[in-house]
This record gives sequence, C-alpha cells and structure tokens, in this order.
Amino acid sequence: QVRLVESGGGLVQAGGSLRLSCVASALSFSGCSVGWFRQAPGKERELVARIIWSRRSNPYYADSVKGRFTASRDNAKNTEYLQMNSLKPEDTAVYFCAATIPYSDNAAFDYWGQGTQVTVSS
Repeated sequence: QVRLVESGGGLVQAGGSLRLSCVASALSFSGCSVGWFRQAPGKERELVARIIWSRRSNPYYADSVKGRFTASRDNAKNTEYLQMNSLKPEDTAVYFCAATIPYSDNAAFDYWGQGTQVTVSS
C-alpha cells in the first residue's frame, strides 16, 4: 500500500525558513510527478509546486511562492523536499505532498499525504 508522509512543519516567525519532507513507502518517486499543495482554514486547496516526472528541470511554482520556495528530491532517500524561505503569515496552511503513478501523463494525483501544519507568525 502506497503511503506518503510529510514532516517538517511547525511554527516559525515571518522571514524564517522551513523544509518540508515527503517520504514515500511502496512507491519510488523516480518517474512520478510530485505536487505540493496547501490549504488554509476556510480556503480551497492550492497548488504550490509541481514537478512533472519528464520535466524535472522545469518545475512549476505558484506566483505567491515563486522565488521563495524550492522543490527538490533525494533519490537515495526516496524523499521529496519543499524548501520554504522568507515565509510570510499568509503561507500559514496545512501542506500536503502528492504523487502520480509512475510515468503518468495524467494531471491528477493518485497518492496523497496526511499533511503537515505550517504556521507563520507576524
């Protein structure tokens, strides 16, 4: 059974940094497209970053995080990361990672983590 587990969330002051991790079990991230999403209270889920498996050198970032957030992968650890710098109070949300089945061109994500809370204080 595929499982994604996020970690690394927490409370940070504005301007600070956090690095989120997403570890997969029963799934190799190699060949998977991966997405990072967030959902703030009362708001819809928002795509923050997306890395298409065939175009890892050209990731997508939402305008709201471009230049501040960076997605990366450690293949040896089968772990995806989201480095978040210059955090703002409006970045406060539950962050989720998601993955597709390997080598899929389908835009929909098949697997989701349980989320990790990020809170940025002003």
